[in-house]
Amino acid sequence: MVINSTHKADLKSWVEAANEPMCSFSIQNLPYGVFNSNENLEKRIGVAIGDHVLDLNMIEKAGLLPTPKPAFNKQSLNTFMAMGPKIWSKTRKIISQELSNQASDFRGFSNVLIPLKDINLFMPFMVSDYTDFYASREHATNVGTMFRGADNALMPNWLHMPIGYNGRASTVVVSGTDVKRPRGQIKLPGLDAPVFQPSQKLDIELEMGAVVGTCSDIGSSVSVDQAQEMIFGYVLLNDWSARDIQVWEYQPLGPFLGKAFATTISPWIVTTEALEPFRVYGPSQNPAPLDYLKQAAPHNYDIELEVHLQSTIISKTNYQNMYWSSAQQLAHHSSGGCAMRTGDLLGSGTISGSNPKSMGSLLELTWNGENPIELDDGTTRTFLKDGDTITLSGYAQGDGYRIGFGYSTGSIKPPSSRP
Repeated sequence: MVINSTHKADLKSWVEAANEPMCSFSIQNLPYGVFNSNENLEKRIGVAIGDHVLDLNMIEKAGLLPTPKPAFNKQSLNTFMAMGPKIWSKTRKIISQELSNQASDFRGFSNVLIPLKDINLFMPFMVSDYTDFYASREHATNVGTMFRGADNALMPNWLHMPIGYNGRASTVVVSGTDVKRPRGQIKLPGLDAPVFQPSQKLDIELEMGAVVGTCSDIGSSVSVDQAQEMIFGYVLLNDWSARDIQVWEYQPLGPFLGKAFATTISPWIVTTEALEPFRVYGPSQNPAPLDYLKQAAPHNYDIELEVHLQSTIISKTNYQNMYWSSAQQLAHHSSGGCAMRTGDLLGSGTISGSNPKSMGSLLELTWNGENPIELDDGTTRTFLKDGDTITLSGYAQGDGYRIGFGYSTGSIKPPSSRP
């Protein structure tokens, strides 16, 4: 990707709300989502612009977009994502030009712009597979210190490769979906055997999700730079975690049911191209990675992130501090010959900063429940209670414009009755 006319800071749209400096959906952004409206229940694909969504199905049917076959009358973005970076970029350029041109052909269509307040949003893509990584050095150090001590916080392999595990695509859900408290085996203090009960240490993980657009073949691998080109875009991601289930089950093979019950993503995919002006170098990597993981170009992003528990901001951090970039994660994922598919989702792992208020999980924020946090209403939390609502938000701030991700929100509901 390169900086081009779609990134100009002084670019303005005839959709006036998009020109407000704090508007998440500026003309420099143009994120994709799947929606319907009260007037038209058909699910289709659109782009958020200001306080509206642009109906791309209508524009495509008129022959005004460069897609080689219909892609925006679908219930997911997978068809469009599979078309690759050249089509992605051409489509973005046309949409940008038309939304900034007062004489735009788009303005001739009635109902091509629908107020965001009048739409419903759905899963933006069909998740092929889901892999979650463990790529923040601060998070890995905090958790390692908590359970193994400061002298053995990082395992020997952590500084040499992105550590990950295969999650469950079946339980990736879109923002606004309720999350039921999971049940599982839990080893309580003082008991010789585990019990089966609802989790009492229900947690969140503030993450970004990289959405893979193009494929790689089984038996092949991709470089870090090739991986960068394969990533269509990014979403906010909350990998809900039952810590008391996880701590009993994870040895020796790693996370399983403690993380398999729900993963919530935001409904708008912010494209890699929209984020191009915000690429930055991550932390210095020492020891130097093996050759297949070396990156000559910056592959991290300057994205401000927040976690709200109800109305209280409990964490603020930035995506740029991740030790392993999403491009490195994808390159490593394919390095043994694993085929990557359109719609694969790569979770960054919990994003934590270097100060106590920048940690991306309650496990860290409360130090496994030892230090409760106080909410604005005067109540305290160590882990989540039924009825709690968690909202993730994020944006990249340009010169007079903003690239916003919207929200990833979920509310905790009581567990289902046992069969």
